Amino acid sequence: MKIDLAYGKGIKTLDIPDENVAAIIYPDDPSGLDDPAGEVERSLVNPIGSPTLREIVSRHKSPKVVIIVNDVTRPVPYKWILPSLMRQLEGVPPENIDFIVATGIHRAHADIENRELYSSEFVDKYRFSSHDCDKDVIDLGTLRDGTPVSINKKVAEADIVIGTGMISLHYFAGYSGGRKSILPGVSGRDIITRSHSMMVDPLAQCGCLEANPVNDMMIEGTKKVGLSFIINVVTNSKKEIVRVVSGHMEKAWLEGVKVCRDMSCYAMERKYPVVIASTGGYPKDINVYQAQKALEYASYATEKGGTIVLLAECREGYGEDTFESWMNEASRPVEVIDRLQGGFELGGHKAYAIARIVCDKEVVLISNLTGERTENLFFHYRKNLSEAVAYIKKKHGKNFRALVMPEAGATFPVSSKI
Repeated sequence: MKIDLAYGKGIKTLDIPDENVAAIIYPDDPSGLDDPAGEVERSLVNPIGSPTLREIVSRHKSPKVVIIVNDVTRPVPYKWILPSLMRQLEGVPPENIDFIVATGIHRAHADIENRELYSSEFVDKYRFSSHDCDKDVIDLGTLRDGTPVSINKKVAEADIVIGTGMISLHYFAGYSGGRKSILPGVSGRDIITRSHSMMVDPLAQCGCLEANPVNDMMIEGTKKVGLSFIINVVTNSKKEIVRVVSGHMEKAWLEGVKVCRDMSCYAMERKYPVVIASTGGYPKDINVYQAQKALEYASYATEKGGTIVLLAECREGYGEDTFESWMNEASRPVEVIDRLQGGFELGGHKAYAIARIVCDKEVVLISNLTGERTENLFFHYRKNLSEAVAYIKKKHGKNFRALVMPEAGATFPVSSKI
């Protein structure tokens, strides 16, 4: 059996005997909309739980507007979103509009990346800047639990703040999208750290929103800052839009979450000794930091003591300095776990997420990383899928049974629908 798996912007083909494949699972992948631009337009003029943007703009005399856009690690189809969105803002002078890239703690964008993601037409017409969680923020008081709130200065000073993005699974916030434009997107490092530190809570799980402390903080923080309007999309594995939701930060977002949940949650009766998983390709495998999410979801389908083969290009290496330092400084996975429990640090949380998995499951990584860099992550290095299959056969026997997840970054195995 030959199975094409996404790898970076290309594919790698898994060649595996039919009898070794127990199952191949995909997200429930509906076809993309026939008229995505038209659906974006219809969503904007028929928002959920909110006045239209035109109505919101009409309440202000020459308003300052901030549009928050996702960074390069999120494949948001802005070519369909931005033209219709900007038509809703006709009458607002270009000098009154700022685009802020919601980098959170990620790196800043290069100009060429902005042009590729949002088009030169908009980059030349409006101001674009990448959020800096250490320099661009001002204080806005505290949350109910005393957590200080800091936010991008331009966002705080705007009359109208618009969040854009996509709704997908998130390994401890439940789902991305909606409130995530504000926290962590354009927030200060301290409150990002505080929200991420709650990932160790048992209720901070993929696909879980009820009583999830990370989601609760994100919602509260966003309400305190103020998010005037959102436009979010749900996409399929081809990065095509299947649903557009616009309007109220929470009400519209939750409508999109329902669609994402139905697409992504895959009911399974058992776990498997071998799971072969692709992240789904670029940008989900742009670096190890992002590829970890697919690894997390694959681990839910893997038996204790089992083997996960992860296919992830990682063209930008590890992807975050603190994460890399934690991995460099640990000689055993348990050291990473003990370190985070002794004091949370952003970036270290990714090392912790990986360490949790490799403590009772084996991971074989196929990537652009060297063998040394791969082993440094407590993963096993193999050059290609053929070598990985040979390794599995040697370890688990010639009659091994494998689950294949071609879109592991968008497939969440559960014992029953969440």
